[in-house]
Amino acid sequence: MANLRVFATGDLGLDKLPVVRIEYLDAYWFPFTYCSRLSLSKNRYSEEAIATMDSHFSPGTLEITGTIIFACAILHTFSTGFFQRIALRYPRHSALWHLLGEAEIIFGVWAAIFTVLLFCLGESQQVLRYLDSRDVSQPMFCLAIMIMAGTRAILQASMAAVDALVHLLPLPKGVAFYFCATALVPLLGSLMTEPGAMALAALILGNTVFKTSTPARLKYATLGILFVNVSIGGVLTSFAAPPVVMIASKWQWDTSFMFLNIGWKAALAVSINAMCGALYFREELETLEHLTTRTKAWVPLSLMVFNIVMMIGVVRFSQHSLVFMGIFLFFVGVSFAYEEHQDRLMLREGLLVAFFLSGLVVLGPLQQWWLQPLLSGLGNAPIFWGATALTAITDNAALTFLGSLIEDMAPDLKYALLTGAVTGGGLTIIANAPNPVGVAILRRFFPNEVISPLGLFLGALPPTVVAALAFRLL
Repeated sequence: MANLRVFATGDLGLDKLPVVRIEYLDAYWFPFTYCSRLSLSKNRYSEEAIATMDSHFSPGTLEITGTIIFACAILHTFSTGFFQRIALRYPRHSALWHLLGEAEIIFGVWAAIFTVLLFCLGESQQVLRYLDSRDVSQPMFCLAIMIMAGTRAILQASMAAVDALVHLLPLPKGVAFYFCATALVPLLGSLMTEPGAMALAALILGNTVFKTSTPARLKYATLGILFVNVSIGGVLTSFAAPPVVMIASKWQWDTSFMFLNIGWKAALAVSINAMCGALYFREELETLEHLTTRTKAWVPLSLMVFNIVMMIGVVRFSQHSLVFMGIFLFFVGVSFAYEEHQDRLMLREGLLVAFFLSGLVVLGPLQQWWLQPLLSGLGNAPIFWGATALTAITDNAALTFLGSLIEDMAPDLKYALLTGAVTGGGLTIIANAPNPVGVAILRRFFPNEVISPLGLFLGALPPTVVAALAFRLL
């Protein structure tokens, strides 16, 4: 999208000339813009009068190529099982086929193909400018929070908290445990961010409910409930969920507004989803032998407190990548210094998730040319259901950011767009940024370490309907 901005600035007295500055902005939208500027000025300015002329947007080579590659990546996400079966049939190149069957590498690989293809088409300067404009703080944050949440100290502290809550609830142990893991932990996403809540919940469920002997229908139903609840459970505040962060400042929606208008409905839907799942699978849950695992020695209290403080620091400075990465690297150094109190750090899983999300950051913004006109032409109900459906094939934060670009959007349309985007956040792996974190942690409990996209979609469909009814009827 091209903008021409003319700035007339400075005093217009007889002794001074007006300052004129001209800027040409070659802007791509998510989450920051790249600007190439030509500035002409002779004096410092005190006031600005800005005129903006937006040219009609038409997709160029970058956008068209990005859309084609994005469609290929979407198809690839539904073909991971196919590549795993080929790996078993043709062992000579099984490593390559297994690699292509890894869900976490898909968007990173296709982003690399996109870059190489544009270089071959002679668009090297354009693609380099575009890549330089991308912000990868979200993938970096997911890498840090996933590895930190997977340490023995954090997991033991979380399990202890869940155990305490289980004993307080007047429910059978299996039902109470399942409810806490799939409802209360996802709701923590409104405080500790959604990726952190996803990592904790997935690790807790992986050590208990997700076992090799667990029925497949329980695994996919739990995965669907977890993904949907994490997506909607982060909207109780204005700073934790990526779709909310994208619009909170522009629309002036603070935490009190979010909780009073959206958050309580989300909390109710999260509770209903978790309780329905717990009651429906109560027989399977009661037959699980160990709902809590304490086979390993407890981490010293001082080290546990240190890990928790470091994790709080990363969450607190999640919008400042240099700060939270510094905290994270210091944390990693301390972890290796006290290896006897640590399990294996999830470096491989974290890097794969960061690679996946980085690819999404590269390819996702290039869908603006067709997504934004589609969103801007919808009414209240269509924009809600349209956002819910579109979230399944794009990132929900991308959708809300596109909505924030629409000027003079009615309040009811803003509500419909945001609630629709978070409602559909559990339908696919790419629908919500924390989903790849859950996949990386839990896929080892599925046959051939492959999570079926159709199984995930079907498992997430009932809780998605509950969330939609809560947002539309309450």
